Amino acid sequence: MIKLHIKNLSGTEQTVEVAPDGSLMEAIRDSGFQDLLALCGGCCSCATCHIVVESDLVAPEPMSSEEDELLDGSDHRQAGSRLSCQIPLTDACDGLRLRIVPAD
Repeated sequence: MIKLHIKNLSGTEQTVEVAPDGSLMEAIRDSGFQDLLALCGGCCSCATCHIVVESDLVAPEPMSSEEDELLDGSDHRQAGSRLSCQIPLTDACDGLRLRIVPAD
C-alpha cells in the first residue's frame, strides 16, 4: 500500500492508503473524493480529473500532447498541473501530495 495526501476543493487534506495499481485518477475517485469528476472515465478527453502535483516525489509519465492541449483549455492550469488519469499509480507515488482543481 502507498499513501497519497489529497486536498479537496475546500483545501482540506486527507491521507489515503491505496494499492499501487491503475491510475491516480482511479485511486482518488475510489477513495471517495467527490470533487474529482473524471467524467470521461480516464480516456484523456475531458480534463475533469485535473490535479496539481504539489510534491516532487513522483516522476510521472511525460505529458502527452493530448493532455497538454486539454490542460491549455483550463483556467486553472499552473505549474504541476496534470490530468490524474494519465499518471500510473506506482510505488513511486508513495507520499505524493496533490490538490484537486475545479473542473472548468
